[in-house]
Amino acid sequence: MAVEQNAYSSKVFRITFLTLATSVTVPLLGVTVLLDCPIDPQPISLKEPPLLTGALEPNVKLRKAEQLWENQLVGPESIVNIGDVLFTGTADGKIIKIEDGKIKTIARIGHGPCGTHEDEPTCGRPLGIRVGPNNTLFVADAYYGLCEVNPGTGEMKILVSAKTLIEGQKLSFVNDLTVTQDGRKIYFTDSSSKWQRRDYLFLIMEGTDDGRLLEYDTVTKEVKVLMVGLRFPNGVQLSPAEDFVLVQETTMARIRRYYVSGLMKGGADMFVENMPGLPDNIRLSSSGGYWIAMSAIRPNPGFSLLDFLSEKPWIKRMIFKLLSQETVTKFVPKYSLVVELSETGSYKRSFHDPNGVTVAYVSEAHEHDGYLYLGSFRSQFICRLDLQHV
Repeated sequence: MAVEQNAYSSKVFRITFLTLATSVTVPLLGVTVLLDCPIDPQPISLKEPPLLTGALEPNVKLRKAEQLWENQLVGPESIVNIGDVLFTGTADGKIIKIEDGKIKTIARIGHGPCGTHEDEPTCGRPLGIRVGPNNTLFVADAYYGLCEVNPGTGEMKILVSAKTLIEGQKLSFVNDLTVTQDGRKIYFTDSSSKWQRRDYLFLIMEGTDDGRLLEYDTVTKEVKVLMVGLRFPNGVQLSPAEDFVLVQETTMARIRRYYVSGLMKGGADMFVENMPGLPDNIRLSSSGGYWIAMSAIRPNPGFSLLDFLSEKPWIKRMIFKLLSQETVTKFVPKYSLVVELSETGSYKRSFHDPNGVTVAYVSEAHEHDGYLYLGSFRSQFICRLDLQHV
């Protein structure tokens, strides 16, 4: 009798549970179907991530970095130096000078208020920054365009306004730049004509392929489109011989090469593909190669959220119908990775910080006087890694 009662109770429980689950799930699915999705994701084909072995072997070398000027900077994305004076752009639209350890604001790209998602377009967001001839600063601002700043006087002028239509397409997300030694040509990336910087996660998850590489001639003031159809073109770097430009294609975890001189001029090919993370900025290394900063990795062995979702647009739609960008970002593991490439694109060495304990959300690695200065689009400090003791 007791056995029959237990079986009956178990059956009642199962029926009750299924009824409750159905009563919750069906309306939820119905509501989800009716909700608008901010993105129209496309399936993207990625190869299996490379094994983290050899030069990519995981370590904790980035944790040896010092955190400098803590809580005095807001998202110092890119860093340059003139002598021993450092310059960076911050998330509150400022161009900052750091001399003898002291921080000074020398210019503002936009105007306040700053600090919220809605403020970015008016506040400005300086991303890439470079030093040109006569020690002028060239800045790529996500919302205002290409700018030139006099570091002595703080005078700023816009060279290419983001409002300007280039071959009929607006500049919605000016990202990074690289400058020839004579200052004549500036090569820069526009990550998307649809998405702005504040919606960069939408850009990645949608797989939008409307990014471009452009060229600005500082003498003729002309802008040319060199490459189209790029998925989140990000960091950009001229080769030491200035015969080609490297462009990081973040969504595709690869680096494209565009030839700007020589027999291959106007042609393009792949420099590095299927990288172990999402590449942000790229800068020259003293060895003749390149430093690549990655704020997120594609672990192998391990689970890569980007790879899992790449060919599942329907899951992406469900996620962004229900969750905000900020919430989704919390599910991306904090893992910072900096790799050094040789001049031919092979991996030479790598510095890791699993879980982003010391260096989080790394966006750039700038080498100066035996140190790597590490920019970050979210941190409130700059990290410095001693390359002689790592």
